[in-house]
Amino acid sequence: MGKMDKSGFESLAKESQLYPQESLLKAKKNKGTFFIGMPKEISLQEKRITLTPDAVALLAGEGHEVWVETGAGDGSNFSDHQYSDAGAKIVYSAKEVYQADAILKIEPPTLEEVEFLKAGQILISAFQYGSQTAEYLEALCRKKVIALGFEFIEDKVGGMPIIRAMSEIAGSTVMLVAAEHLSTANQGKGVILGGVTGVPPTKVVIIGAGTVAEHAARAAQGLGADVKIFDNHIYKLRRIKHALGQQVYTSTIDTATLGNCLMTADVVIGALRAEKGRNRHVVSEEMVAKMKPKSVIIDLTIDQGGCVATSELTTLNKPTFIKHDVVHYCVPNITSRVARTATIALSNIFTPTILRAGEEGGIEDMIFSHHWFMKGVYSYKGCITNKYIADKFHLKHKDLDLIMATRF
Repeated sequence: MGKMDKSGFESLAKESQLYPQESLLKAKKNKGTFFIGMPKEISLQEKRITLTPDAVALLAGEGHEVWVETGAGDGSNFSDHQYSDAGAKIVYSAKEVYQADAILKIEPPTLEEVEFLKAGQILISAFQYGSQTAEYLEALCRKKVIALGFEFIEDKVGGMPIIRAMSEIAGSTVMLVAAEHLSTANQGKGVILGGVTGVPPTKVVIIGAGTVAEHAARAAQGLGADVKIFDNHIYKLRRIKHALGQQVYTSTIDTATLGNCLMTADVVIGALRAEKGRNRHVVSEEMVAKMKPKSVIIDLTIDQGGCVATSELTTLNKPTFIKHDVVHYCVPNITSRVARTATIALSNIFTPTILRAGEEGGIEDMIFSHHWFMKGVYSYKGCITNKYIADKFHLKHKDLDLIMATRF
């Protein structure tokens, strides 16, 4: 091929973009790395922890620094050695672990633990309406931290992944608890949860038709119990019937109908979630007084104030009390009974969220770039940003969207 032909071919190739073109290489966005601290839980016999050793290994591999207070994983049967092998640093006091930029824990910190926090620090934990105080919120505001509550964090489609995961576990666990306290071994009435040939089945009333109710009803029906479900949202009742795949008694919460069912119930499950930050007692003390002796009430909404008037906060060490000859089980962290399962479920949610926040440049950047994640924030650098919390505790409220507008 002659020189002119080659030159002509090159010219044609360039014009038709067949010829390799020079261009700048797109720079990869720098990842944000976090300094994460996981304190040992000291409240209410809490046994869960937010991240498993496998999750820590994954985060450490991405450049995140993780400190774990010694013994923090013991309740879930994860040892210090496992966390250390995964790349975490084991520290030996709460004061040390609270040096981290982001604190991941289960229970909200006590007032003593709040004193370890520092301005601009990120706190991710449960909030727990039922056991919280204005003093706690004022302390967070003084510390100017960014606090997110498990109960408020959503996903892209408006679901609440942490609440759903814990609700599935709670719903499956609650029937085991009910069976224990119906048993003669625990001074119960001595009946089996469910039914056997020739013996009428035990009667279970579930108040609420959400995820907890679905899994509790499935477990109870599997054992042969007679299940009745109450909720004031027809769409929830319709959804739970569809999810269970079979006919089940459902009703709106009518005082007379509910009262009559409670009089014959062996087990009552309180699973009615608070709306707009407020829960209400749909089971009055008079209703409880008319229930059968040694029947069992398990109020799973006690952390939000409970839906049974006679409910009082209890702990795993002393989980029950008797009122009107009815056994009350009101432990706010029932999933701690199966702490390892709960920890794995939590870790499966937190790990990808932290990795995503790393891609975004930081947890604070992720808060302001994703509205679904922003909803988890209830305190931001000295301001209460959740209206319902502010109203409940008679505190001032500042809209986080306005803070975002001024930030940019």
